[in-house]
Amino acid sequence: MSLNSYVSLGRSGLRVSPFCLGTMTFGEEWGWGSSPAEAEAILTEYLERGGNFIDTANIYTLGHSEKIIGDFFAQRKGRRDRAVIATKFFGNLYLGDPNGGGAGRKAIMEQCDQSLRRLQTDYIDLYWLHNWDRTAPIEETLRAMDDLVAAGKVRYLGISDVPAWKVAQAQAIAQFRGWAPLIALQIEYSLLQRTVEGELTPMAQELGLGVMPWSPLKGGWLSGKYSRENAGTVTSDRAALVGMPAERDHLIIDAVKAVAAEQEASPAAVALAWVQGRPGVASTLIGARRIDQLQANIAALDITLTDAQVAALDEASKPSLAFPADINRLLAPNLAFAGAKVDGLQTTAYPLLTRTATRY
Repeated sequence: MSLNSYVSLGRSGLRVSPFCLGTMTFGEEWGWGSSPAEAEAILTEYLERGGNFIDTANIYTLGHSEKIIGDFFAQRKGRRDRAVIATKFFGNLYLGDPNGGGAGRKAIMEQCDQSLRRLQTDYIDLYWLHNWDRTAPIEETLRAMDDLVAAGKVRYLGISDVPAWKVAQAQAIAQFRGWAPLIALQIEYSLLQRTVEGELTPMAQELGLGVMPWSPLKGGWLSGKYSRENAGTVTSDRAALVGMPAERDHLIIDAVKAVAAEQEASPAAVALAWVQGRPGVASTLIGARRIDQLQANIAALDITLTDAQVAALDEASKPSLAFPADINRLLAPNLAFAGAKVDGLQTTAYPLLTRTATRY
């Protein structure tokens, strides 16, 4: 597989690369990002390899990430229309301004215009609600987003880091009202964060939302640089944001390293290949501060994990899912099919169902 093995994003006609270039690292305002020159080199490498999907947010490096992307495409006339540029609203860049961020109509309209100005473009391909604003009615948020689509400022809509029930409510309202639907869901998903499998990913599959995992390497924990042996001596500029691995994390990291040795690949490539192969996943967000990091991440597209390797990684990282996910996933099918083979899988016949009942 390569970056130009394009996939449709959710239930839409938007075709994107299997790896999306995340640009949270573009700009040095947060103390650990890429310089504009480094970011430009990363963008160039990604696009030359066939990538077409770039993701940012108004709040990333205080707006500088959007500005770097805008400057890049402004210098390459005609290139912008062949790229899919996604950005997000919600984050407030203006201290003391209650309408500087969030998901109310006034805030959304102003944030969109500011992003368009920084990106130096007439339209945003995919506009994300970055988080759930509990103070704004979801109908107001959705109507404002639909108005942006109608005005031609936005092409598609997505939602990020919102509870499954709220996403379902939003999608149902949009469909009932005839407003532009959501086509994608951005959530944290990795071998070290699988609780989304309980409700978020099944919900996304049912409602036609393409899943886009962020932090597939858990802030670098699955990159291969952390181990029990170097615990306390190896750190990261982002440690204050993502923390450091604990014992259970190291058990999963060990499993990833074992598969990486079998594949003769990096742990990062194995972890990314696992995420990209999960049900419902459309395009995985990868980030990089240097060209070599980008190249190492893209190498994951060349890996095909064996069934045994996937099973080993699944078992090592098996999540504890909230009720009723586990009982619905494990017990309910067995009770429903009572020992029958369904969809190629043999179900268990529990003692209370081992005798055939009379059909009254």
